[in-house]
Amino acid sequence: MGFDADVVIGLEIHVGLSTESKLFCGCAVDEGEPNSLTCPICLGMPGSKPKLNRKAVEYAIRLCLSLGCEVAPLMMFSRKTYFYPDMSKNYQITQYEVPLGSNGVLELSDGKVVGIERVHVEEDPASLVHAGSIRDSPFVLVDYNRSGHPLCEVVTRPEMHSPEEARDFMRQLINVLNYLGIFDPKRCIIKADANISIKESGYVRAEVKNISGFKDIERALGYEIARQRQAVAEDKVIIQETRGFDASSGTTFSMRTKETEDDYGYILDPDLVEYVVGEGWKKDIAASMPELPKEKRERYEKELGLSSDDAHVLASDYQLVLLFERLDIDPVLAARWIRREFVRVINYHSLDITDVELNDDLVSTFKNILKMLSEKKITDKTGQQLMDEFGNAIAAKEAFDPETYVKKHDLLAIGDLSELDGFCKEAIVENQKAIDDYKSGNEGALNFVVGQVMRKTRGKADPKEVIEKLKEMIQ
Repeated sequence: MGFDADVVIGLEIHVGLSTESKLFCGCAVDEGEPNSLTCPICLGMPGSKPKLNRKAVEYAIRLCLSLGCEVAPLMMFSRKTYFYPDMSKNYQITQYEVPLGSNGVLELSDGKVVGIERVHVEEDPASLVHAGSIRDSPFVLVDYNRSGHPLCEVVTRPEMHSPEEARDFMRQLINVLNYLGIFDPKRCIIKADANISIKESGYVRAEVKNISGFKDIERALGYEIARQRQAVAEDKVIIQETRGFDASSGTTFSMRTKETEDDYGYILDPDLVEYVVGEGWKKDIAASMPELPKEKRERYEKELGLSSDDAHVLASDYQLVLLFERLDIDPVLAARWIRREFVRVINYHSLDITDVELNDDLVSTFKNILKMLSEKKITDKTGQQLMDEFGNAIAAKEAFDPETYVKKHDLLAIGDLSELDGFCKEAIVENQKAIDDYKSGNEGALNFVVGQVMRKTRGKADPKEVIEKLKEMIQ
């Protein structure tokens, strides 16, 4: 494949599937004491026979369909041979010759489409536990509880050209996984191996292993681009290699020269038969698929009247969708305040939306704020003040009663038009020069008078009503 971009990135993303049991045995996928959730099958003991988890295959097919992949009619498994402490039987059961899904796509937030080469099913190796960083640890411990957990590996085409695009790809993929309900961020892993090369080196590829989450992938790739460019500038030879990522320092380090697929000695697994993926089963799974981000975005625009931007922001984050669909209030108002104010206060407190528990109390509090806004009991300015207090309460994991706060601080909007008339008349008398400038054609002069009225009302008047009232009086 010929390249001409300055940076070329492809990802291999390993996604844990939220099944109750492992891929080839009945051991629980759960937390437990180290090495307590194992059996002869997931440890690869002589004479043990694996049996495929049907639910894991169903979840994998759901992912393939959501990415627009062609689903293979047959599933077959191979043994990927390597000698490493995280795989006690010295091989990993995976798919090599024919993946479950191929030729898919995923759309980034800016509309760019990234091709999916393949989606295949495999078992997770064990956990390696280091004392401190992986580079400095004097020893390594092995926990086989994770050995045999079901994974989907999503392999992209090398069509991303910046760390930001790679991070966005991870974010969009996680969003799809959440929509599908096949991934639990609290107990499932998601990690990426990133293949990256630069134009200056002739696209000599380095693979950075085991990057966890979309935040670290931008850091790892940013460092690796700088490292490769520095090496070229110093006339150093860049070799094809496998590198690790140290999250504590944000740097990559060399692990070994890059293997080729032939090095793994793949053979078809003799203990596992071919599994037929019937058309009827695929149709049943397709019929049970939930509404996905693109479909939800289109429905929000057509049926609910949301702006394109608001619909896009909401549909691109499953947690925001959950909040939006529970509010049961004017959808245009709710979408605007989620996108601009709820996201603002969450970001202010350096929280990720996944860190926020969308419980009944939180939803009820937010709905009460929106209800006061829709009934014009408070102004937008007061609403923003309430959102600030709401954000503080979320960060502190405390309760917040917006109605009590409004009464305590006398923030109810001015509903008595005669009272507003009085403030407007005072502002006109006190600012005659600005009124004369406005009459002479200086539209901006009216804004000064509006500001004086808002000061007199302590921000409790609706600015639109103030403008209309002033214009009426001036005329």
